[in-house]
Amino acid sequence: MKITTPEFKENAVKALANDNLQKALGNVEKGFIGKRQAAADALPEFEALRDKARDIKDHTLAHLDLYLKAYEEKVVESGGHVHWAQTAEDARNIVLDICRTANAKTVTKGKSMISEEMGINEFLEEKGIQPIETDLGEYIIQLRGEAPSHIIAPAVHVLKEQVEADFREEHDHLPEGRNLDEPETLLDEARTVLRQKFIDADVGITGANFLVAETGTSIIVTNEGNGDLTQTLPRVHIVLASIEKIAPTLEDVSQILRVLARSATGQDMSVYTTFSTGPRREGDVDGPEEYHVVLLDNGRTNMIGTEFQDMLRCIRCGACMNHCPVYHAVGGHAYGWVYPGPMGAVLTPSLKGVEDGGNLPNASTFCGRCEAVCPMRIPLPKMMRHWREREFEKNLNPAVQRWGLKTWAWFAQRPRLYQLGARVAMRGLSIMGGKKGRLAKMPLGSGWTKYRDMPAPEGETFQAQWAAHKGRAK
Repeated sequence: MKITTPEFKENAVKALANDNLQKALGNVEKGFIGKRQAAADALPEFEALRDKARDIKDHTLAHLDLYLKAYEEKVVESGGHVHWAQTAEDARNIVLDICRTANAKTVTKGKSMISEEMGINEFLEEKGIQPIETDLGEYIIQLRGEAPSHIIAPAVHVLKEQVEADFREEHDHLPEGRNLDEPETLLDEARTVLRQKFIDADVGITGANFLVAETGTSIIVTNEGNGDLTQTLPRVHIVLASIEKIAPTLEDVSQILRVLARSATGQDMSVYTTFSTGPRREGDVDGPEEYHVVLLDNGRTNMIGTEFQDMLRCIRCGACMNHCPVYHAVGGHAYGWVYPGPMGAVLTPSLKGVEDGGNLPNASTFCGRCEAVCPMRIPLPKMMRHWREREFEKNLNPAVQRWGLKTWAWFAQRPRLYQLGARVAMRGLSIMGGKKGRLAKMPLGSGWTKYRDMPAPEGETFQAQWAAHKGRAK
């Protein structure tokens, strides 16, 4: 996947001008925020569970090497195989080798953000192997040649009418006059097309929400049956997961599951929570003959022991972007890589480098809603500030911004001069605002006034008002 994160500003401008996208983004607020709050309110121990989930992941990350080793031993004991991948390229080549050994021509895929991070679809296509997305949202965007715009609702940017048009164009072997007016009929359409794909697939690829060190189990959390069909019907099942997905025990996973679906979609639990442990055993009625797990690092070990380690607690629920005003305005594609929203603003520079991802931490109002709703209590605004500091240290932000901050710092270290300058600026801007009290243009503020007026200051500076308040209090 081509990264366009350095062009975030240009991407955002295009997103704001896209009428279909703006209409579709209204569904994010309607579809997620209220449901998440209702689900949390209905569970008295929800906040305590958040604390417990955080502590479980912190403990796991502190002993990550031991739990990964224990997990590998259990997978091998169950008849499976574990493959270690340092980079996305390593992971792609491992998957290709497994597919070629299986003489695979088609591969069905369950929803997986790690597969997006690896760029596995394009890679397999180049090698003559057809990947078929089976999650409805992923299937829609695969037909459109697009990347996911949300980590749990990949086609949230697409309107129903656009899906109908895409289905009629791509499914030209089906009757022309069929009804595609309702979500249910669109779902039936996709089910009709995909049913034979599941049966014909040589290999099935899924992600993993959790890996359990205690049992060597991989767990997927879905609301469609496609994940189960993908991992049970083909002869070979490949699990793609990043190393931080590990959890010590099934009991630990059960604790985290209680906050996952509630935070993501407002459900008590997802429709399907599927546990897979190794290949088919004697007496099993279904399941793969081969079971492979590809564990990807891709920069995550570099985060351990740093101020960004807390990001590895993320369970990919999407709550941060569901509540983010910036995401609501520009959608996921503007972020330019796999992970959008506040979590992407931290994870992208962590994995791709601040040179490529440094724009994203600036795409935040620092309102704090992301941290307030995160089920793992990840301090996202704090980490975005750390990335802004790294960007400043490397002189990656615009020169005007750097000199502006240096000028402000110089004045801030001289309180009397700072207060004098503030009073002069306040009065000058107040005069410029005139009777309307608004500024259509403002020195050094064209980035704001190009799109909206700036309210002119009223009264005294904060310092002056505070001093007066203290005087009255006496």
